[in-house]
Amino acid sequence: MTALIDIAELRFAWPDQPELLHIEQLTVHPGERVFIKGPSGSGKSTLLGLLAGIQTASRGRLTVLGQDLTRLGGHARDRFRADHLGYIFQQFNLLPFLSVQENVTAALIFSRHKRSRLRAPAEVEAARLLTELQLPRALWSKPVHSLSIGQQQRVAAARALIGRPELVIADEPTSALDTDNREAFIELLFAECRQQGSSLVFVSHDPYLEPLFSRVLSLSELNKVNLC
Repeated sequence: MTALIDIAELRFAWPDQPELLHIEQLTVHPGERVFIKGPSGSGKSTLLGLLAGIQTASRGRLTVLGQDLTRLGGHARDRFRADHLGYIFQQFNLLPFLSVQENVTAALIFSRHKRSRLRAPAEVEAARLLTELQLPRALWSKPVHSLSIGQQQRVAAARALIGRPELVIADEPTSALDTDNREAFIELLFAECRQQGSSLVFVSHDPYLEPLFSRVLSLSELNKVNLC
């Protein structure tokens, strides 16, 4: 099976800082739901940024969907991310004065590839995702800043999922929710990923979520840098 993600001897350091990550080997296959755990400051968000091409490795190979991101320039990495990835940020990064539906369809503006993968018009697909993620229709035309944290979380997930991305990356998206709501949200996210054929890489420090995933990885064990 061709790997979705293939990492070899990946190293990363912020400018003028000691090395933060050294991952000798990591492979993720299509269809996997991977949970990456680790304490705050261990480099989880940085690893996700590398997978998405937001940051660039100091050394090594990082291949996503057959494309070595270490060989791409900044514009090409941005294009790759827009075309193939959905990203749920920890702080959601929604556009506060756009409506809920406008926030979801905004993910398609810069990607002809995602637009071509739609099975319905953008507004119809956004409505389907918002319905599946249990966001009431009465909220769809409201500015997203007027929503609760849990409601904004669902908007962020719908934005990440629209256009059927091959890989969905989620950075601590449930940290503001209680246990019942966290599990319910993740089950909805799993269902959409299965339906769309998207793989999921999910980062959290919450051990109660681990049993929900098909594979659990410890960044502390993957990372050869001693951060203690």
